Amino acid sequence: MPEKRVSSPVAGIRGRLFAAAMLSVVALFVGGLLVLISADVWYIDLGAAREILRSPDIRAALWLSLWTSIVTVVIGLLFAIPMGYALSRFRFPGYAVVNSFVDLPIVLPPLIVGLSLLVFFQTAAGRWVESTGLDFVYQRKGIVLCQFLASASFGIRAAKLAFDGVDPRIEQVALTLGCTRTEAFFRVALPLARGGIVAGGILIWARAFGIFGPIMIFVGAVRRRTEVLPTTIYLEQSVGRIEVALAVALLMLVLAAGALIVIRLALGERV
Repeated sequence: MPEKRVSSPVAGIRGRLFAAAMLSVVALFVGGLLVLISADVWYIDLGAAREILRSPDIRAALWLSLWTSIVTVVIGLLFAIPMGYALSRFRFPGYAVVNSFVDLPIVLPPLIVGLSLLVFFQTAAGRWVESTGLDFVYQRKGIVLCQFLASASFGIRAAKLAFDGVDPRIEQVALTLGCTRTEAFFRVALPLARGGIVAGGILIWARAFGIFGPIMIFVGAVRRRTEVLPTTIYLEQSVGRIEVALAVALLMLVLAAGALIVIRLALGERV
């Protein structure tokens, strides 16, 4: 007698219910963000939108935010790639301590970065650095320094995870085929970890572009000199121009979202 097949519609229903439950959490989170953004859009008027396009102060802050955050990404990746690889491949005395220190800026309030920098440059070592011509306090170079210290850990962690996902045996094969350790890194490990490193660059940029506390403490918010978009929001709100502050915030949101979408599409993700 042939074996009787038993269908299991219950399992199918349970699977659909499980998927619906998971997706409902996604919808709840994304819906909450859309509600907040919609509230901001409805609050501002056309005058505030025109203000951020016409104001030379806001345009200067936008330009300063863009170029400092891009410089921070470049510097951050110059640290993140070798550090991520080293933490992924090598074990050394004090590894756990070093690994924890790398994550420290992620868990600490960013405000501490600015305060610590301000204190450091009051010490003998800090004054010596400034005597060499590298002035950071209340200077534009200080913006990049704040952004780097507050955001580099995100890139380092992303790079480490990317290299963790590359099988070391592939590099060993390259070594047996005549590659040096350096060649194996650049020809094998680095290309295979490209996606994670790009993600690390995105994280560095997003953190650097929106950083506020350290910059306010360490470099201040002088119009057309050290004012970036996050400090523009603070300055506009402090004088009661909430509509303009919200318009600047929405501009930052559009730029950040656009950059993330473009980069993810470039990596081949589906819309």
